[in-house]
Amino acid sequence: MDSIITRIADKVWKLSSDGNIYFLDFDRKIIIDTSARANRHLVRQFLSKVVDFDKVDIVIFTHLHYDHVGNFDLFSNAEYFASGESIEDFRKNPFAAVLMEDIAEKLKTIELKPLPQEFHGLELIKTPGHTKGSICLWYPDKKILFSGDTLFFNKNIGRIDLPTSVPEKMNESLVGLIKYNYKILCPGHDY
Repeated sequence: MDSIITRIADKVWKLSSDGNIYFLDFDRKIIIDTSARANRHLVRQFLSKVVDFDKVDIVIFTHLHYDHVGNFDLFSNAEYFASGESIEDFRKNPFAAVLMEDIAEKLKTIELKPLPQEFHGLELIKTPGHTKGSICLWYPDKKILFSGDTLFFNKNIGRIDLPTSVPEKMNESLVGLIKYNYKILCPGHDY
C-alpha cells in the first residue's frame, strides 16, 4: 500500500487518491490540491511519510471543488492560493464553487490569495473550462504539467457541466496546453 505515495521526479511526490495531492519539496514546501475529505485518513497515513504537515508553507488549489480542497486544514501553517477567478466565484457563491456545503463553510475560515503568474519555480496557466478559475501549473525544470481537472490521462478532459463551468472555453484551454511539451502529466485524478 506504500505505492499510494510515489516520488515522480526529484523533489516531487504524488499521493494517489480520489483527488490526487502533489508535494513539491522546493525552497518552500508546496502542496498542490488536498484531495477529498473522505480521503483524510490516507493523507494522514501516507503523505506524512514525506512531509511534516506543520512545515508546509504553501497550498495551491487548481480549483476549489471539494475533492481538491477537502483537507486544506491539515496544513495549518500554510498560505493558501488559487486563481483570482476561483476566489471571485467562491465569494459570489461558495456552494457553487466547492459543490459541498460543509467543505465550503470550512473553506470560509481561511484567506485565499490570488496566485501570481510565476511562483517558486512554477508557472500559472489559466485553463477555464471545468471551472472559470481552473488552472494548470507548469514546472519547466522537469517538464511537469500539473493539470488539475483540465486534462487527464488518455486525453480525457474534466466535466464542463457544473455550476462554475465555462464549456465554451475548454477547447481554447486545451489548445493552449499544446505548447507545453510535458514529460510528466500530473492530473487531479488518475483517469
